[in-house]
Amino acid sequence: MSGHLHVFITYALTALLTSSAVRSADVISSNEGVYNSSRTPANLPWNTYNYCNAPHVNAKHYTTPSVDGAKLVYLNMVMRHHKRTPDNLYPQENELNAIPWECSDFHQFSFGGGSAQIFHETTSPAWHPFLSQIWNGTCDQGQLTQGGLEDAISHGKDFWSVYANKLGLLKSVNEKDIFVRTSTETRTFQVAGGMLEGMDPSSKGKQFPVVTQPGNIDSIPPSYSCPNADAIRNQFQSVPAWTDHLAQNASLKARLDETLGTGGLSAWATWYDHFFDTFTSRTCHGHPLPCNSTGGCVSEADAAKVFSIGDFEYNYIWNSAQNASTYTQLTFGVFFQELVQNFQLFRSGGEQFKARLFVGHDGSMIRLASGLGLGKTAALRWPALGSEIVMEVWQVKKSHFVRAMHEGTPVRGLEWVSLDDFINLLQSQVPQNIFSACTTTSS
Repeated sequence: MSGHLHVFITYALTALLTSSAVRSADVISSNEGVYNSSRTPANLPWNTYNYCNAPHVNAKHYTTPSVDGAKLVYLNMVMRHHKRTPDNLYPQENELNAIPWECSDFHQFSFGGGSAQIFHETTSPAWHPFLSQIWNGTCDQGQLTQGGLEDAISHGKDFWSVYANKLGLLKSVNEKDIFVRTSTETRTFQVAGGMLEGMDPSSKGKQFPVVTQPGNIDSIPPSYSCPNADAIRNQFQSVPAWTDHLAQNASLKARLDETLGTGGLSAWATWYDHFFDTFTSRTCHGHPLPCNSTGGCVSEADAAKVFSIGDFEYNYIWNSAQNASTYTQLTFGVFFQELVQNFQLFRSGGEQFKARLFVGHDGSMIRLASGLGLGKTAALRWPALGSEIVMEVWQVKKSHFVRAMHEGTPVRGLEWVSLDDFINLLQSQVPQNIFSACTTTSS
């Protein structure tokens, strides 16, 4: 059996056998997916959930709306960055990595305008007294890898194959037609660069502006403070719908703690986010699941169970929990406000760009998907690497309509809505006076 199918079938079967252990909400996500390659096996549908590299808009599978005379005139696209090293570290990270993390093939440039064009290289010296806390190799935690950059370039090629070659919205890669905004994380603007290179290989080495917001108020991750949202989340994670799934998977947690040394650490005990991250980052890069120095290893079955639990947790927090919609609106309302302004500007004739591209994170994508209502027809899954949502504006005579695309497929219910109705949908996700809604304590 090939490695691709092994992981796919192991996950599918394990999830089916263990789904009752995580079914703490009325709806649970699909239990199929690819977690070990950026390439989806050819025997599976092209739009199969692939955590390592999400399906996205591409010329081969793209279909235009079945409306006579429709012409694409504008779009906003929001995506997650592509694959990276683990963003979370085990207490004894070094002993748990059989293969060093190597990033020497990926130069990270960072220099002030006009200065020497320096790039930095990471090293984990063998003599370092704290080496046990990081892996051997030349990668930092949370760093985009060469494979992630290559996926971004390929993604850019597919984007261009549709919105330039097929539909003619864009004619060239230039800052007058294309607006790019990312979070403040290095990997997001590196992915933006990869996307632009994929759109136009001649853009490699050229300058292109990428907009960010100050780190403490950035709306893409989001990173602005919202104590009232935190209180809502704490409340809905203290009820049986949440606590039961932790209790039901206590034996799994005990096995993982024993192998990985994470026992007693609150960040690893309140949800499975960290386990999900550290497992998928490895499998997507062809690294084995972690084994400790005594020979104890995380099994594929346990990893598959973590993937299933991760889907449940993301759907619960941002979609199905009581007050999840309020939590999502408070934490992502500022970004929804930005989208509102973009589409209003287009409607008024004041928009100077043909396309706006935003590069964010899994937390960005799950909030956007929830706010747009994608979780009303099916449970949401953990947003895959490279996940995208494209909001297209089409013109028919003098009227404008929006079609939303998620992972390359039209969104049910948003296949064709008036621009006014779409703006109203976005506006409904922006709390009134969001700053006070986040920070004011009720008496």
